[in-house]
Amino acid sequence: MTRRPLLLALCAALALQPLAGGLASAQEPTPASLRLKWLPQAQFAGFYTALEKGYYEEEGIALTINPGGPNILTENLVATGADTFGLSGGTDSVFAARDRGLPIVCIGVAHQVTPFVFVTAGDGPVETVQDFAGKTVTTWFTGANHVLSAMLAHEGVDLGTVDMQPQQVSMTPFVDGEVDVATATRYNELYTVNTRLGAENVRLFVPEDFGVSFPRDTLIVSERTLADDPELVAGFLRASIRGWQDAFADPEGAIDTIMAVAPTLDRAHQEFMLEEVRELMTAGQAGEDGLFAIDPAAIGSAHDLLVEYGVLSAPVDLDAAFDASALEAIPLEDRAL
Repeated sequence: MTRRPLLLALCAALALQPLAGGLASAQEPTPASLRLKWLPQAQFAGFYTALEKGYYEEEGIALTINPGGPNILTENLVATGADTFGLSGGTDSVFAARDRGLPIVCIGVAHQVTPFVFVTAGDGPVETVQDFAGKTVTTWFTGANHVLSAMLAHEGVDLGTVDMQPQQVSMTPFVDGEVDVATATRYNELYTVNTRLGAENVRLFVPEDFGVSFPRDTLIVSERTLADDPELVAGFLRASIRGWQDAFADPEGAIDTIMAVAPTLDRAHQEFMLEEVRELMTAGQAGEDGLFAIDPAAIGSAHDLLVEYGVLSAPVDLDAAFDASALEAIPLEDRAL
C-alpha cells in the first residue's frame, strides 16, 4: 500500500473510534430528576414547559420529572439522592428538614408570598380577625396553623378562644356553613370556593396584611450536589426559569402541556391556577431579583416565627440552608420576567 492510501485508511479507522475520555463524557447529558410536591398541575407548568421545549437538554441535563403526592417527602428523597432536585413545601419545610439534620439546601423560592388565605362567608359574622374568637376555624397542621396562630397573636386574639380544627381535603364543610373560617390556597381551594359560592360572597384574610409571610414552593438540592456540581444546579435553574418565562408568555400553550400530561384535569381551573401562580412568583423580591429570588428578610421572619412557637428545636443556620450562589450566577436580565 502506498503512503497516501495508507494515511487515508488510518484516518478512516480513527474516525470510527469513539472520542476519548473527557470529550465523550462532556457530550453525554447528565441524568437528573425533579421531585414535585404534588401531582401534575399548572402549579408546575414552567418545569413541564422547559422539559417539552428541550431547555434542560440544552443545558446538558437529561431530566425526569417525578410527581409528588400524599406521604411523599420531597426533602427525604433529595437528601438521600433518590432525586436530584425537589420542589418542597416551602421555607417551613426547609427549616424542618435542616432541624432534623437533613443535608438539603434551598436554591430558589417560587412563591414569594404566602400562597394561602383564610376565607369566611361574605355575609357571615366574621368580619375581622378578632371575630375568629369563639368560631370554628379549619386549617392544615403542616405550617398553615402557625401562620394562623401568628395572625391571631398579631391582632391580640387569645388562641385559646379559637376552635382550631384540622382541615379536610374537601371544602364542602365550609361551603355548607359547617365551618366559620377555612384555609384556601389561592390557586386551588379558592377556585372551588369562588366557583361554588361566588367570589363576591367570600371574604379573604391575607397573612401579609397582618405582618405574617411564609414564602413557599422551594427548590432544593442536596449539599453534596451543590458542592460537587454547581454548574448542574445553575443549568437546571436556567432551564427552569426559561420554562416559566415561556409559560407566562403563552399560558394557553402551557396549559396544553399540562393537559397532555394530566388530561383529566379541569382546564378552566388550570387556567385560573396558572394566573394565580404568576402573581405568587412575581410578587415581593422577585420584582427586583427575578424568578426564584431568595429574600433573606422574608425567610428570617418566617424562621423566627417557628422558633418563637417552638416548632423548631433550635434556630437554623439560614446561610447554610439557603444558598443563592447558583441563581446569582445567572445574569439578572435572564431571571426577570
